[in-house]
Amino acid sequence: MKKSERRPADDILSSSSPRMGNWLTRLLGNLVLRSMGWKMVGKLPDQKKLIIVGMPHTSNWDFILAMACMQSVGLKVSYMMKREAFIWPLRGVFRYLGGVPIDRSSKNDVTAQIVHCFNTNENVWLGMTPEGTRSKVSQYRKGYIRIAKAANVPISLIGIDARSKEVVLHENTWQFTGTSDDEDNLAIKQFVDENFFGINPENQ
Repeated sequence: MKKSERRPADDILSSSSPRMGNWLTRLLGNLVLRSMGWKMVGKLPDQKKLIIVGMPHTSNWDFILAMACMQSVGLKVSYMMKREAFIWPLRGVFRYLGGVPIDRSSKNDVTAQIVHCFNTNENVWLGMTPEGTRSKVSQYRKGYIRIAKAANVPISLIGIDARSKEVVLHENTWQFTGTSDDEDNLAIKQFVDENFFGINPENQ
């Protein structure tokens, strides 16, 4: 497939993928992708509830690329935000775009809040970047694994491969095989390092 060719949304989304936007937002998303020279390959899982793990996160361009991908096919991926940001008049905009207000004070368990979000919504996909930074890390933060196991929600890895300018989707969800969160976390990082290539590879 040439990079200038546009894949239909139904070739990428599953019947369970949460949707948002309209023809105009899809057009804008595709225009941004084409101008950047990137494309999506693969297909997303058929899951009502899912944690989308985007890796490797090495550049500010990752956010623009992710937004362009989502808008181009009309996919709604939720994301965590500080509760304090949800003030008028931006509160409605953040919720429409998938923002989930989180109280990060020490007396509140972030994992429990995300589990509650999954338990009270029939169809929600949550996006996370386990590095927690654009800088090079020796290991990922394990919060995404704890949340997935606590909520009994599968994980889908989405990889950035700057060598081919592809955003790689996987129809199958990740299967935990380790005996601990540490082992599962290490296995995912090894998979990412072996298969994907960040926009700023020196930070991977």
